[in-house]
Amino acid sequence: MEYAITMRGINKVFGTKTAIKDLSIDVKDGEMFGFLGPSGAGKTTAIKIVTGQLRQNGGTAAILGRDTTTLNHGIYSQIGIVTDNSGLYENMNAWDNLLVFSRILNTDKNEIHNLLARVGLGGEEKKRVKKFSRGMKQRLILARAMLNKPKILFLDEPTSGLDPSTALEIHKLMLEMKKDGTTFFLTTHNMMEAAKLCDRIALFNEGVIVDMGTLNELSQKYNEEKSVKILLSSGEEITLSLSPENSRKIAEIVEKGAVVTMHSQEPTLEKIFLKLTGRELA
Repeated sequence: MEYAITMRGINKVFGTKTAIKDLSIDVKDGEMFGFLGPSGAGKTTAIKIVTGQLRQNGGTAAILGRDTTTLNHGIYSQIGIVTDNSGLYENMNAWDNLLVFSRILNTDKNEIHNLLARVGLGGEEKKRVKKFSRGMKQRLILARAMLNKPKILFLDEPTSGLDPSTALEIHKLMLEMKKDGTTFFLTTHNMMEAAKLCDRIALFNEGVIVDMGTLNELSQKYNEEKSVKILLSSGEEITLSLSPENSRKIAEIVEKGAVVTMHSQEPTLEKIFLKLTGRELA
């Protein structure tokens, strides 16, 4: 099996603080991998290590088959990185910001207009970036990262501060790129976003992965209550545990035609994370 990203026993220490401890991950080609944890968990540090911006204190990491301590322009031309501090040319307009990088990456400048429109900046091409809101700057950074149609795209809280409609448009664009073969490494504390987009999810807290798997695997693993919520035609909402006695009761309700909706009650990622760490993701 081909892996776009591998990390083996990664450790990172800043002074007396351990930021990452024994981190091991394999991200498959074409996978959307979610790296979930609260602010300060070490998510951004992990991205910086695997993209060669930081050196680990122990362990090995590779991207596109190359050790991250020996990355060169050939590798960087195949990846995109979106973080909240990715630099922009504040005194230039949005179009010229992307044009500079289009020339560096030798991409088709005619794609700039389309990308700006897709991230919700259509009509803002000639506006200086210093007049952009935080959300607009984030969208421009995302468009820039997509210019070269990267094999791997690292997204660090990509929709933070964006309105729901723009976030939805970015999600659509991400899924289109995934369909075309782009691998995503998505760090976020937005559990709904991760549940919607990611093939696999690592729950990360205080530098350690506390569990990892698909949404279904994690939900089933920690589904201790095993219950269903039923909305009745009377407007009443009831929750029943899945016992033999309640199974007969549920069957009777269904036979009477009194059911409007019925949903199993697997735990959300938020509840799973809280159970494992004792803390919330905010």
